[in-house]
Amino acid sequence: MNREQEHIRLFRNPLLESMTHVHPAVPAVLWIPIILGLFYHNHQSYHHSLSMTLLWAPVGLLVWTLTEYGLHRFVFHYQATTSLGQRFVYLFHGLHHDDPQDSRRLVMPPVPALLIVSLLYVFFKMLIAPEYLNLFMAYFLIGYLVYDYIHYATHHFPMTSPAGRFLRAYHLKHHYNHKACKYGVSSPLWDYFFKTIE
Repeated sequence: MNREQEHIRLFRNPLLESMTHVHPAVPAVLWIPIILGLFYHNHQSYHHSLSMTLLWAPVGLLVWTLTEYGLHRFVFHYQATTSLGQRFVYLFHGLHHDDPQDSRRLVMPPVPALLIVSLLYVFFKMLIAPEYLNLFMAYFLIGYLVYDYIHYATHHFPMTSPAGRFLRAYHLKHHYNHKACKYGVSSPLWDYFFKTIE
């Protein structure tokens, strides 16, 4: 049986079904131009110094790790009580736990990714001054891309560096230990902070 036949089918409609299969290059193709556009727009509008531009890197990346943890723990592992809610959770994440090695479903499809990022952009716009918003979002999206590819790698590459071996083992324990823990993929930071390490 070939790998295509082994995919869990989500939709009867072939177009909708095809949109759930995503090549791992898609996030980079989609988000790198957006990230570069955010940096360019910010530079053209506000002319921040290099030091100010770099100052937002740890902020955006740290907020991404918290967002990653929050989405994974509270949205993707939400214990829905209605059939519609259960279907939503399954489409977003339950499928991945049923078939964690499906290489075409390890990165987020563009439509839901754009929807989530758009909602987050509106939220962050209420908190961050306009002159820094695009800088913050650029680094936030870099964090997202790093997460997406770390997640892909933990399922499909040996990851032989010490950090890589740690992240791979850490994430696979989330899948196979059957415990509500280890929600961080790109970093265990918030698992330690919120005591969901074990």
